[in-house]
Amino acid sequence: MSHGWKDAKVLVAGGAGFVGSNLTMALLDTGVKEIVVVDNLLSSERENIPDSPRLCFLEGSIADDRILNHIEDGFDYIFQLATYHGNQSSIRDPLKDHENSLLTTLKLFNHIRDFKKVRKVIYSGAGCAVAKKTFGEPKATTEDEPISLEMDSPYSISKLVGEFYAVYFHKQYKLPTVRARFQNVYGPREILGAGKWRGTPATVWRNVIPTFVYKALKGQPLPVENHGASTRDFIYVGDIVEGLMACAQKGGEGEVYNLASGTETSIRDLAETINKMTGSTIPLHYLPGRDWDTSGKRFGSAEKAERELDFRTRVSLREGLLRTIEWTRGNLPAIEFCIERHAKHMVEYS
Repeated sequence: MSHGWKDAKVLVAGGAGFVGSNLTMALLDTGVKEIVVVDNLLSSERENIPDSPRLCFLEGSIADDRILNHIEDGFDYIFQLATYHGNQSSIRDPLKDHENSLLTTLKLFNHIRDFKKVRKVIYSGAGCAVAKKTFGEPKATTEDEPISLEMDSPYSISKLVGEFYAVYFHKQYKLPTVRARFQNVYGPREILGAGKWRGTPATVWRNVIPTFVYKALKGQPLPVENHGASTRDFIYVGDIVEGLMACAQKGGEGEVYNLASGTETSIRDLAETINKMTGSTIPLHYLPGRDWDTSGKRFGSAEKAERELDFRTRVSLREGLLRTIEWTRGNLPAIEFCIERHAKHMVEYS
């Protein structure tokens, strides 16, 4: 049975982050009664949290018992988006990844396992953890794809084991979990360098689209690895937010859904498109492939989400890039403030 958002109480773990803050804004627009945002600001900024009398912010990790003591049985919907961003940070410090990705999920699920009011618990999974590792011709990854034990990073491991716990707590305690597998999300409010230094340049250059957009606007060469042959499934953050809300409203308990565009785009094509859209004429800077990354080409199947959730992406890659470029232009001072915060570490790293 579907329930509306009006008068609902919602918990968003990781709600100050890129996806979490976009979700929080969308939920406020629906007229929810109350939102509790939990975030330790490890990879996010306090300024990303909307200012609303209906929003309560708890600064800290959802794995912290001090925070969990404030989480009582009264929530209608719970979104678990807290994670240690992302692959390269997790490779450098797998213990921090465990603490901020997997432990957050386990402790939250264990804390709420006997809650009676909660209608849905939405867990954010990762399509990269399930997709076949190939540089050959890929096929769309479906939700029932066989899962390999060979993972490229602790981040993928944590995301996958988090799914195992979502299934376990649903089976054992009837916790109404729904797993949403993200593809490569991009769009406004993703701030390069947000949060604290996490040991690698990926703290700043965290995802390909915001990196390419920023560098193109600044007249810098776009760093393209492995001749740009890798492919990804890019999905606009507004579509991801709609997908998360559809999982909460229509998702089957214990089920999993790809939130995907179903379209494969090469990194080289992406770089050339962004250069053209920003007016940059700087040649691409080709680099070797990343030695840890065996997930060369991948994209997700959108069929199940469309069939069962009536979810489909609405924003094309071109339109999404235009919106992202416009947002980045308008927020360059805030982005550069965050980037420069890590300047000392970047010099030491190099």
